[in-house]
Amino acid sequence: MQYLLLINDDEAHWGDMPEDERNAIYGEYTQYTQELQDRGILVGANQLQPSSTATVVHVEDGKTLTTDGPFAETKEVLGGYYLIDVDTLDDAIEWAAKLPSARYGHIEVRPIVMREAEVAS
Repeated sequence: MQYLLLINDDEAHWGDMPEDERNAIYGEYTQYTQELQDRGILVGANQLQPSSTATVVHVEDGKTLTTDGPFAETKEVLGGYYLIDVDTLDDAIEWAAKLPSARYGHIEVRPIVMREAEVAS
């Protein structure tokens, strides 16, 4: 089963963090990613650009409307994700708890909807 681990944390926290501390956490992410790869459960992962680079799209009465910046003003924003393939939700939660950002923000664990053709293969 595939699960998306959505990394939500405070962008200001990362910006205020001393560079050596931030680099140490990036090192933890490198090790985490390598462990997922070594175990063969990593499907994909990416860090996202800051929320200030986001564009929100909404269609109203057939017109496409866009707004610069994040959808909602919140302290925590989506900063990145890991897509993993593990046996159970408990396994996904265990991996989510190992993410460095779990200490600073929240990790949302979401199962991926598998279509019948994907399940059969």
